[in-house]
Amino acid sequence: MKGIVFGESPRWHAGRLWFSDWGAHQVIVLDREGRHEVVVRVESFPMCIDFLPDGQLLVLDSAGRQLLRRNAVGSMTTHADLSAISDKPWNDIVVDRNGNAYVNSIGFDFPGGEPAPGLVALISAEGVARVVADDLAFPNGMAITADESTLIVAESHGCRLTAFDLGPDGTLGHRRTWAETPGDHPDGICVDAEGAVWYADVGNRHCVRVREGGEVLQTIEVDRGAFACALSRDERPVLFIVGQAYGGTDDAEPTGQVWAYPAPAAGAGWP
Repeated sequence: MKGIVFGESPRWHAGRLWFSDWGAHQVIVLDREGRHEVVVRVESFPMCIDFLPDGQLLVLDSAGRQLLRRNAVGSMTTHADLSAISDKPWNDIVVDRNGNAYVNSIGFDFPGGEPAPGLVALISAEGVARVVADDLAFPNGMAITADESTLIVAESHGCRLTAFDLGPDGTLGHRRTWAETPGDHPDGICVDAEGAVWYADVGNRHCVRVREGGEVLQTIEVDRGAFACALSRDERPVLFIVGQAYGGTDDAEPTGQVWAYPAPAAGAGWP
């Protein structure tokens, strides 16, 4: 797909790719044949997405400092108010099998603000929010492993993927480096069925598949910034990458695209 203003937050759900166009303030659904439709419009930048176990869409509305929920008839309601936790931009979201949503805030105004530590908050299925991790260097993409034991967070300014053990009550513990990414600033991430992680890198214009410990398994180069990635979960695994030109382009036409590449393993875990 072409003609996207600012693509982000891809999610494979119900046999199709869902993603946000931050620039157009839309959530778009795309099938393998390239057909797409707009399902939600939210006036926010950023606006990352994920799904509750019952299939309801959650939209992290950064501008409104809230998490929105799209019900069965398509209307949007407030799932949780985040304004008391942080007034800085909210970024990514991942929802576990119990409906608990992990959301992160980068901790400073971007672009233009002075870098400061970010955080991860946990929002219960009932919509109650609390901070479960802090002191993160620009927290970005997040994923939960297939065995439900670990939350992985991309620290873009830390050039690493950081892991936390997941407690029964959603608490995060045993913080550690899952993989160093020297020279790379990981953005959106996803986990595959072999336990590897794919991460997108904007500045270096690629997606990289790494094993825990940092071994690089595969790199896919693209011709513009790679912002995030997602894997299909069918018999023909595909890695979807969303990206666009970034850094002061004056092009009148949107530069955002979605690419699809054969992948060695299907998606696993959450999202």
